[in-house]
Amino acid sequence: MSDVQQRIDDLVKSNRVMLFMKGTAQFPMCGFSGRAIQILKAAGATDIKTFNVLEDEGVRQGIKEYANWPTIPQLYINGEFVGGSDIMMEMYESGELQQALAAA
Repeated sequence: MSDVQQRIDDLVKSNRVMLFMKGTAQFPMCGFSGRAIQILKAAGATDIKTFNVLEDEGVRQGIKEYANWPTIPQLYINGEFVGGSDIMMEMYESGELQQALAAA
């Protein structure tokens, strides 16, 4: 495992709710990342750890390989890959996201 992959793995496994996004929770730098934060807050997530991939090109590329998922944002709950903002919205609307967050 490369240093970047190890760093990503450590972040994913050491944070209950981990969101890799463009920008920060306070200042998202893309619409999908902003939507992901809004969905998480609406679902009742309180302890959201974020990583701004725009500040680290290695992580920006590495996260796509880590989950074999081509887009950002990417959400992980309890070390498990959940998906991007579209999947988050579907899960929120069905109640699955709230359940996953509650179980975390």
